[in-house]
Amino acid sequence: MKDFLEIIQSDRESRIKQDFEGCFLDYLELLKENPSLSILAHQRMYELIINQGVEVVKTEEHPRLRRIYGNDVLKTYNFFENDFFGIDKTLMQIVRYFHAASMKGEESRQVIYLVGPVGAGKSSIMEVLKKALETNPPIYVLKGCPIREEPLHLVPKHLRKQFEENFGIQIEGDLCPVCRYRLKNDYEGRFEEFPVETVDFSIRSRKGIGVVPPVDPNNQDTSVLIGSVDISKIDLYPEDDPRVMSLNGAFNVGNRGIVEFIEVFKNEVEYLHTMITATQEKSIPSPGKGSMIYFDGIILAHSNEAEWNKFKSDHTNEAILDRIVKIEVPYCLQLDEEIKIYKKIIKSSKFKTHIAPHTIEIASMFAILTRLAPSSKVDAITKLKIYNGEEIVEKGTTKKVDIIEIRDEASREGMTGISTRFIMKVLDNTMSESEHDCMNPIMVMETLVRAVKDLSISEDDRKRYLNFIQDTIKKEYHKILEKEVTKAFIHGYKEQAEDLFNNYLDHSEAFVNKKKLKDRNTGEELEPDEKFLRSIEEQIGISAAAAGGFRQDVTAYMFYVIRNGGKMDYACYEPLKEAIENKLTTSVRELSRVITRNKVRDKEQNEKYDLMVQEMKRNGYCDHCCNVVLKYAANNLWKD
Repeated sequence: MKDFLEIIQSDRESRIKQDFEGCFLDYLELLKENPSLSILAHQRMYELIINQGVEVVKTEEHPRLRRIYGNDVLKTYNFFENDFFGIDKTLMQIVRYFHAASMKGEESRQVIYLVGPVGAGKSSIMEVLKKALETNPPIYVLKGCPIREEPLHLVPKHLRKQFEENFGIQIEGDLCPVCRYRLKNDYEGRFEEFPVETVDFSIRSRKGIGVVPPVDPNNQDTSVLIGSVDISKIDLYPEDDPRVMSLNGAFNVGNRGIVEFIEVFKNEVEYLHTMITATQEKSIPSPGKGSMIYFDGIILAHSNEAEWNKFKSDHTNEAILDRIVKIEVPYCLQLDEEIKIYKKIIKSSKFKTHIAPHTIEIASMFAILTRLAPSSKVDAITKLKIYNGEEIVEKGTTKKVDIIEIRDEASREGMTGISTRFIMKVLDNTMSESEHDCMNPIMVMETLVRAVKDLSISEDDRKRYLNFIQDTIKKEYHKILEKEVTKAFIHGYKEQAEDLFNNYLDHSEAFVNKKKLKDRNTGEELEPDEKFLRSIEEQIGISAAAAGGFRQDVTAYMFYVIRNGGKMDYACYEPLKEAIENKLTTSVRELSRVITRNKVRDKEQNEKYDLMVQEMKRNGYCDHCCNVVLKYAANNLWKD
């Protein structure tokens, strides 16, 4: 209790220190010490992002990232790292926009517009930016100003040059009609006496953060954007008197902060005309017959691609289109990053279900396969692995599959497919239906099939999606499961793989160079063991006629790896890695089959089965899911 009380008191004291109330002269004293107090909205947001840390990633030092991004410069921002995965390029574009806008370039007079498929993260990005403002230290405003404006607007035009030179700042903007009236009538023009205070940003209280939801076309009222005239005061004051204005529209509320347009193009275009002056001229109309009002704020907008395509196809919308910085927010296409998304969401939920290995991976595979366009160069699962940064080498050659060539086949990739929300609902349902508080890949595949059958999509898409689950993913899971069960039997699996790899290299190199090799133990000179070489090569269908070429390719590739400072192990050449793993799998498959399929085991088999179960439990399985996947393996992997 004492610790909690200390936290409360410390927070209260820090807030008291941040609170300020004085006159304009007092504010100028503070400004002289810290000119950054008067920064504009875009720069404030840029600094909020950057101040949390930026990492410039050298892709040449990260093989996986180099395979995905090539030699592009990659920046990652701590501001986004815990919330967004697999959209680094999009986040870089967003920060680039704020950087340019903070320098008062043309983009400071543009709307930042996010477009993408449902559930790609557009709204989440907006929420993170809005919440960041709430953590910003209080800003200095004219006390009682309905739009919380910058106190420097008090400085008359003829004095501004002197002020700017003395303080090393630039004054932008004019007093709103309400504060202009108060300055003239309440303070008789003595702007130095005008009171100044500090205020926070707040989403809930509509302080510096305005939100514009889509409005019914038959009921669109610009007062939602710019405020209205208070009818109750019309009898008391003239129509152009500032005292009749109720400046509570989204642009008034979002001044010095953010105005967000949700599903922006669901509104009629006439409703959006306020954007034109708010961006290019940095001013918005007053309600009634008042003058234009200066606006300093970030205009965020987002919608789905169908609405964007419809809007941009109408040439009469050119004025608004010219004021938009469009940034695409695609679905994640990297398997490892997609998995992180679901783990993050599940972690924040109250589900306590045990999740068997590869469960979220299988669901993520399905999501990404639906988002990938068919390729003429590779099959769907290979393309998924390439996009995940895995090194894929064409069988029978040293040539690596080029990710750039594959991307060029489908420029719109990631803008269609199954959403994150759909997969999360599938995982939620699977966890809810679990009777043993355990979720495994088999359950997820069954739930996916049911969910896809209920989807409102075309029959062609439904068949394609079901084929992904019942064929592509199922086959891939069988490979994963077979390796996992097999590895549970094999002690020192990697060591055995490395031994096979080194032996194959020695015999293959001797064969290619037509030399003998020395036995490492006896020193005896031996002929290359072709029978051993063929036992490896046959695992991936290399014919006797093609064996010589394959051995030359392997040898050449290994020299290439060594010359380029790469790590040489059994996994560095994909076809040979596959062959070695298949060889090991074959050697214990019969043992695995007998032990998993037998309902009645002898003592020796029982011991081996128990050892295998313990190894699988060390790898993340619980008693229930271990039992389920082993029964599944017995019935599906090793059929007679």
